[in-house]
Amino acid sequence: MANLNKVLLMGNLTRDPQLRYTPSGTGVCEFGLAMNRTYTTKEGEKREETCFVDVSMWGRRGEVISQYFSKGSPIFIEGRLKYDAWETPDGRRSKLVVVAEDFQFIGAPGSDGEQSAPEARGRSAASPRGQRPSRKPDRRRGAGAEAPEPRSKEESDGFDVSDDEIPF
Repeated sequence: MANLNKVLLMGNLTRDPQLRYTPSGTGVCEFGLAMNRTYTTKEGEKREETCFVDVSMWGRRGEVISQYFSKGSPIFIEGRLKYDAWETPDGRRSKLVVVAEDFQFIGAPGSDGEQSAPEARGRSAASPRGQRPSRKPDRRRGAGAEAPEPRSKEESDGFDVSDDEIPF
């Protein structure tokens, strides 16, 4: 039987990220995420519900989240669900958390608003507030050759890929 454990979430941080380190030095960043859903009832009344999720991100990416995000910041998370269970004096406790494996900045630099999805898709997870990293020279083109200049936002389809990088 096939299994799939994949979570894609886009929302706002409910608290400032908390960064801790394991005894071996690996960073672990924990934060809350809120996602809103607006819907209309059968009676025509508009309602909004909010889902709150605890998220943890390990390693360098967790350190980046801790550095560049704060309460209210919009973020896109890709990860998996993890079930935690433990014993307390009051009995057995459990919770479901998201272990983030990747993220993307979705807010424009210095703003609290969200960008449209196509603009957000091309952002690098390690670049601050959605800025794309500078491209390195392509070794296949010769020693000093520079990569082509990136297209303008009007020309961009949301992906940062040159024709030489397409395998077919």
